[in-house]
Amino acid sequence: MFDALGDRLDNVFKQLRGRGRLTEKDVEAALREIRLALLEADVALPAVKAFLGHIREKAVGEEVLKSLTPGQHVVKLVHDELINILGGQLSPLKMASKPPTVILLAGLQGSGKTTLAAKLGAHLRKKGSRVMLVAADLQRPAAIRQLEVLAGQAGVQFHSGPEETDPVKVARSGLEAGRRNADVVIVDTAGRLGIDEEMMAQVARVHDTVRPDEVLFVLDAMTGQDAVNSAKAFSETLPLTGIVITKIDGDSRGGAALSATTVTGVPVKFAGTGEKLQDLEPFHPDRIASRILGMGDVLSLIEKAEGTMSEKQAEEQARKVMEAKFTLEDFLTQIQSVKKMGGIGDLLKMLPGVPGMGKMKDLDVQDHDVARIEAIIRSMTPQERNDPRIISGSRRVRIAKGSGSQVREVNDLLKQFDAARKMMKQMMKVGGPKKGKKGFSLPPGLGI
Repeated sequence: MFDALGDRLDNVFKQLRGRGRLTEKDVEAALREIRLALLEADVALPAVKAFLGHIREKAVGEEVLKSLTPGQHVVKLVHDELINILGGQLSPLKMASKPPTVILLAGLQGSGKTTLAAKLGAHLRKKGSRVMLVAADLQRPAAIRQLEVLAGQAGVQFHSGPEETDPVKVARSGLEAGRRNADVVIVDTAGRLGIDEEMMAQVARVHDTVRPDEVLFVLDAMTGQDAVNSAKAFSETLPLTGIVITKIDGDSRGGAALSATTVTGVPVKFAGTGEKLQDLEPFHPDRIASRILGMGDVLSLIEKAEGTMSEKQAEEQARKVMEAKFTLEDFLTQIQSVKKMGGIGDLLKMLPGVPGMGKMKDLDVQDHDVARIEAIIRSMTPQERNDPRIISGSRRVRIAKGSGSQVREVNDLLKQFDAARKMMKQMMKVGGPKKGKKGFSLPPGLGI
């Protein structure tokens, strides 16, 4: 979502790094470019003014202007201010001292509230909570059935009032059921295509009935400035405690995420990164700021890796690498782990750029490269996967036909796997596996 903004800022920083000294004129010129970049990204004007004001105040100081690396100083100032505008720090959910914790979801129709309810339910269930989803959206046709299906997929409880037409009564009965059977109650409320008095009055009544511990506004990143205006309107009606940004994986310009906290005064708590139930991440302002500036997000990458492979599996693979017993069967397991973590393009964006090589996201690596490698390995027999040395010319022809690829591609994969296995063994000898840390490596043959 932040690619265009990141590229614009990167061009500004390249010009600054090329100067041995910075004058106030240079700083002002850079700030004008940053201002244009933020406005093009659809960032709200109040947020832009606050952002630039804080940077200008520090960037024209003696420490920066007389620094031996003034460009780097400015990059750091922008990075720090991006963290600040995004909320400063991770803001976890507030859990009630006496269960159940009640979470109310509010927002416009189409923002993704119902799907988010299930994602949030799955997220909390994974942490050990008993979750109940309450269908208080009686406005949209099929909303109740959609939430029921999603609750089943997420493995959480579901409550509705089949014959009820008053969302307040549904919310009340859902809370009563949650007090008996759940640790967390998530209430899905109705939305409209736009703000209206009836909608606001209804959600306010539901709020007064369930008295939630968290009131989360669901903001669709794809709607840009309109979403920010809606967030402001809701914040004037409800005591919002946080924001969840959905569809952050889309091609929007990112302004909603950068404006939300400034406009509403509440932090962003989660970000929806895809359509699957597991595609929900706690919102780390420092990590998002680093992604925007091409500095990578290695911590999130490690967390994704840890979620796809048990510690026992990781240690077993590390042992096989050390003993030169790492096979194509093991490699297939790692490929499947990579697929669970999301697209290759998304993973590369989490890796920091290398000086002189540009950003990792610029590398020409496609998800179909992973699919091709997986198809080739799956076309091998178990014996061939465990001992690639037996793969003769005729076997390579058979594998190529079975995987819909060329013999050349099979040859390339085998060569690259052999080279990667040797390199991995060397790296393990030098650094050694860290106990308790889960190993992770991208598949060879992806152009990296």
